Amino acid sequence: MFREISRSKQKLPSDECAEILTAETRGVLSVLGDDGYPYGMPMNHWYDADDGCIYFHCGKIGHRLDSLHRCDKVSYCVYDRGTRAEGAWAYDVRSVIVFGRMQIIDDTEEILRVARALSYKFTQDEAYIENEIAHFAKATLILKLTPEHITGKRVNEA
Repeated sequence: MFREISRSKQKLPSDECAEILTAETRGVLSVLGDDGYPYGMPMNHWYDADDGCIYFHCGKIGHRLDSLHRCDKVSYCVYDRGTRAEGAWAYDVRSVIVFGRMQIIDDTEEILRVARALSYKFTQDEAYIENEIAHFAKATLILKLTPEHITGKRVNEA
């Protein structure tokens, strides 16, 4: 059902894909938008290594949610900052694309659990995190991406 990458020598092993999903904070989530057009948006994420799912936070209205109500199939692309050999201009970049189904989570306990885990990717300031959660958790949904296929590859920009 899912295509394999055409340049198999560039394929990343699954543990390296998980490493990228864990380390990186952002990617582009793509949904089937209005009138069949793809709709991609930058999103912060938290990868839960225990269940293999990717979590996002979002508001309770908007284009993204309208699209997800029509079709739960999504893709999410994450890439690292890359590395460059000394004296070279081109970067070696690793990317991961996750295909799967998105579930909208509105359970308060799950929202709090994921909001905290996501927040810790950006700051260790517990007072700040708890203040944000106290003020904004009621207006927040959590999106849970359950992967059906994950593929990663290493590319040199040259």
